[in-house]
Amino acid sequence: MKDTKESILEILQSVKDPEIPVLTVVDMGVVRDVIINDSQIHVKITPTYSGCPAMDTIAEDIKSELISKGFEKVTVELVMSPAWTTAWLTEDARQKLEEFGIAPPVEGTGDKRELFSKAVEVGCPQCKSKNTRLVSQFGSTACKAQYQCNDCKEPFDYFKCL
Repeated sequence: MKDTKESILEILQSVKDPEIPVLTVVDMGVVRDVIINDSQIHVKITPTYSGCPAMDTIAEDIKSELISKGFEKVTVELVMSPAWTTAWLTEDARQKLEEFGIAPPVEGTGDKRELFSKAVEVGCPQCKSKNTRLVSQFGSTACKAQYQCNDCKEPFDYFKCL
């Protein structure tokens, strides 16, 4: 395989996010850069938040995948700046989240209810209703909040907009 940034990113499309296995690290926008220097592959990754416990696993999975494809010298660097944002999610990632039962982040919003006294409208990934309510800002992981649909009554995770 040719050693290009594009070919490395294509390989990394098979590295799954350990917390949301329908997404790849490329879908998530966690892979920030790939640098090729002779036979050395250097991958820069950014966590979805500074305390993300999945980053060690992601780094090891990236190394393992590239080594399995014949690359011998692989390094992975954790880069904290600029901070990850949900704007880095691909459109494909947003669709995969919803199909998996996690509402994707509502673009253009953080949770601004303190400023505007209006809750963010988060659509239910099950029935598509916008008649939902925030149950807890803290979901199954720090990057998700817990919601419930008032129509179908199903609980679901919402991938917070960061």
